[in-house]
Amino acid sequence: MNCLYKVVADKTPYVSIEEITRKVSIAPTRFGHPCFYSPEDIKLGNLTIKCGEQITFNSVEEVDGTMAVNCGVVRNNQSHSFTLPLSQEGKFYECEDDQIYTLKEIAEWKIPKCRNRIVKLSDTLHTWDCSNLLPENFDGCLVLTPVYEVQAVMKFRKDIVHILSDLDVEVKDITDCYDISSFLQPLSLEDVFERTSKEFPMVAEIMEGPSGSPKPYNLLHTGKEIVIYKKYQATRVLASEIRSDSPKRHFLIPLSYKGKFKRRPREFPTAYDLEIARSEKEQLHVVATKAFDSPHKELFSVSVGDQFLVQQCQTSEVLYEGRKKVIDVLACEQILSNTYKKVLLPMYMEGGFVEVIHDKKQHQLSEICKEFRLPFNVKVSVRDLSVEEDVLAAVPGLQLEEEITDSYLLVSSPSSPVESLEIPVYRLNMSVHLLSKDVQAVVPPATKTRVEEISEEQYYMVRRYENQTLHPPPRPPKKPATLLSLAEPGDLSSPLLCAVWTFPFPLC
Repeated sequence: MNCLYKVVADKTPYVSIEEITRKVSIAPTRFGHPCFYSPEDIKLGNLTIKCGEQITFNSVEEVDGTMAVNCGVVRNNQSHSFTLPLSQEGKFYECEDDQIYTLKEIAEWKIPKCRNRIVKLSDTLHTWDCSNLLPENFDGCLVLTPVYEVQAVMKFRKDIVHILSDLDVEVKDITDCYDISSFLQPLSLEDVFERTSKEFPMVAEIMEGPSGSPKPYNLLHTGKEIVIYKKYQATRVLASEIRSDSPKRHFLIPLSYKGKFKRRPREFPTAYDLEIARSEKEQLHVVATKAFDSPHKELFSVSVGDQFLVQQCQTSEVLYEGRKKVIDVLACEQILSNTYKKVLLPMYMEGGFVEVIHDKKQHQLSEICKEFRLPFNVKVSVRDLSVEEDVLAAVPGLQLEEEITDSYLLVSSPSSPVESLEIPVYRLNMSVHLLSKDVQAVVPPATKTRVEEISEEQYYMVRRYENQTLHPPPRPPKKPATLLSLAEPGDLSSPLLCAVWTFPFPLC
């Protein structure tokens, strides 16, 4: 079931820090930093944790002979670290979580021991078809009850054995009778990536290869030996196919891509989007594709076909419901037949604009990232001749969305080390075990960095880990600010209809 979920904060409090450490996964991973708050102040020497303040639990360690949790709070964009002993009592509630997760991630990290986990389907992937598993017009929550399986390694087998957790067998502990080192130690790609740089290069054998993987990862089959030269992080440009229907194809493009691009017009649904796209390098020229009647005489009404040069954001005083208000506006120059007219558009204006392109140059990807602000629309004009097949050349249009940083392992085959292969650590599921073999070549063979096509799920996985401060702020309201009656955060006065399904684990 290829869906993403948001977790609903557990309303049942934990009564001590020790209970949290027993029931919640805390680890040095991106999923292992749960957040809680206390309804009362917590005084710790020269630091007071205020009621309702979000506390991030980072790790469990021994401090001065006492087990404690390393925690942190953020105030005024500054992080403050402190420790809470396991003996600390009180009420601790789970904080709301705005991230999205797969079922596998929720089962491994987000379901506390002895508790259920209520989740909501994320509307991020509205194109995904979950209708065959959910009731018609379903719009509620799910209570997840995972069915686990045990993954085991046998002494005389190299593959991983999957044992159902409800199998009716008797288990006897014979650990003292065997040397644990005689068993293979399966490692995930994340486990390998967490090794120190001094441990590379290394030789490994694949215990479980990625299933159903496209080229070039289909070479990574079970039983194959590989040389892992190094770990590193690299910059990629996240791009999506421009098309009105779904599904769209998504790509991760390395900055070393040797093809060339020509610009394609961008579309802007509001005046606010014009402000985001505005650049000091060139003036933004747009044509209105939708009419807009201004409710204020001080601001301009737009007709289809009107052309504008976007100037800058500023404020303007308008008459609203008999009172003067100051609102954000976008200053533009309307292009007339032989002159220009200065006009003001309300920033909340919902209309439609399409860009007029005057730039006929062909651009390298690295040049676009340096000279222009993303997102940016392009089409491949000259394909990358260094690769046998350039998958981008056949795409009619691409939107370059943002630069992301991703983690990779550089590997090759020890039998034919002609070319090395980049393996994405967090998008490829495979298990390896290390071999005690020396690596002949310390310097890795030549690497051809490839354009990687990713799935819809992987696309949102990549985007959710990017720094939120790099994203534009939320759009302003469509109308000037008015008083709204908002429920308090966490107010669940309206009953939620929850349904229960049992899913085999893992699914996503």
